[in-house]
Amino acid sequence: MRRWHVTMAVVVAVLGSTLAVTMTAQQQRAESRDMALVGSNDLQARSAYQPVIQKQGDRWIAYIGHHAGSMPNLLTGKLEDNGTSVVDVTNPRQPKYVAHIPGGGAGPGRAGEAPGPGQAQMVRTCSGADLPKADKSKFYLLRSLGTTGHEVWDVTTPEKPSRLTLIVNNLKDTHKSWWECETGIAYLVGGDPAWRTARMAKIYDMSDPAHPVFIRDFGLPGQQPGSTVNPVPTELHGPISIPKLNRVYFGYGTGRYGVVQIVDRKKLLEGPKEPTDANLRYPVVGQLDLPIDVGAHTVFPLLHMTLPEFGKQIVPQVITNTAAGTHDRGEGFPPPTTQGMRDFIVAIGETTANECNEARQFVRMIDATFESRMVGVSSWTVPEASGNFCTKGGRFGAHSTNENMTPIYYGKVLFVAYFNAGLRALDVRDPFNPKEIAYFIPPMNTKTDKRCVGRGADERCKIAIQTNNVEVDDRGYIYIVDRANTGLHILELSGAARRVANFPTTATN
Repeated sequence: MRRWHVTMAVVVAVLGSTLAVTMTAQQQRAESRDMALVGSNDLQARSAYQPVIQKQGDRWIAYIGHHAGSMPNLLTGKLEDNGTSVVDVTNPRQPKYVAHIPGGGAGPGRAGEAPGPGQAQMVRTCSGADLPKADKSKFYLLRSLGTTGHEVWDVTTPEKPSRLTLIVNNLKDTHKSWWECETGIAYLVGGDPAWRTARMAKIYDMSDPAHPVFIRDFGLPGQQPGSTVNPVPTELHGPISIPKLNRVYFGYGTGRYGVVQIVDRKKLLEGPKEPTDANLRYPVVGQLDLPIDVGAHTVFPLLHMTLPEFGKQIVPQVITNTAAGTHDRGEGFPPPTTQGMRDFIVAIGETTANECNEARQFVRMIDATFESRMVGVSSWTVPEASGNFCTKGGRFGAHSTNENMTPIYYGKVLFVAYFNAGLRALDVRDPFNPKEIAYFIPPMNTKTDKRCVGRGADERCKIAIQTNNVEVDDRGYIYIVDRANTGLHILELSGAARRVANFPTTATN
């Protein structure tokens, strides 16, 4: 009798173990539709924020910014504060980790987690051949230095990066900057101690990266030194600039009190620079203040969109002359003659709380054809019930879009990082009706970190994918990185979704 009980106990244990392994395996599988995994790299299990992809001669190099923390660098055998990962993605099926540039400064840690050392969340790159005054043979990396500064590295040899110069230090915070490679102008996001906000723009001429020249500070009226406005307007998250159209698009507010701002670039750079209310308003040609529960983490312009549905709707000249005005649309922005040619801004807030303990952020389309009179026209989100995402663990909601404007995707396919819902691909050819055409939720691995809610005896934690940022390259590959240490995944569209994009017929990937 005892033998039977022992045998049954073994059988139950084996079955239970097998079931547990099976459930774990199922949990770790990727979920996808019309998007395929090409290659991956674990990024030394560092929590990742932003990837950018730079073509360097015959090579394609991914530079990836990281959140606070420390991990062993397997290339050196040393424990290094999280900074910047350098990955050769020339062969996307076999990405090769070639260097890690340690971060600097004590970081505040990831949202909802303990503080940690290091970090260099923001990265941008430029070729010296593009920058007006740089060494034409070199490649340059602009990155944040912890939460206190910004610096430039020479990454001409990706395996041996060398620090070139410190641009600015002693800031209150840093975040997502922008660098115009064709002009060298850089919009650095940080918090000047004299200003009343954690983050604003410090604008530099970096046409010669070794010798940055300060141009001016910029932010919302009420943020500048000496102002008595209360409450202080929400902090800057990041800009996107289009020099040939004389526009800079600023997004303020991570997940609340969002502000979408369109700025005349020439007036910004050449106008009066003393940070008075009047001077801060002077270059602004359009501003949309969003509701209290809506952020503007990313403001991505979709310009000169052709909408056949409205191509027969004539816009009377009296409307373009009085409602918009030639100054309202700026150089390179001719007044619309039909309703079928329009400009849009994709505004996305960042969801920051785990397990749906705050308002969800999602994709919002703003019609910016008449810049001083912007209006929201549509929105899109991942249906929660499609994956029970509120109970899956970690954050659920939007975070950011790709920012490379390659003709392969621009105005056709937009990629949105959605934390535990992975990466979503939207057909945006009709911004009034964005439609999902593909998605990819990466598989968890042994390095995927837990995410917790509650405190003390009420704390509960779950291991969860946290797709944080996305970028594409000019070959059409898609790169996503994970906030919960899962690493880098390189993807490509497949099936019907691929046909929406504009791949060259002679492309050689």
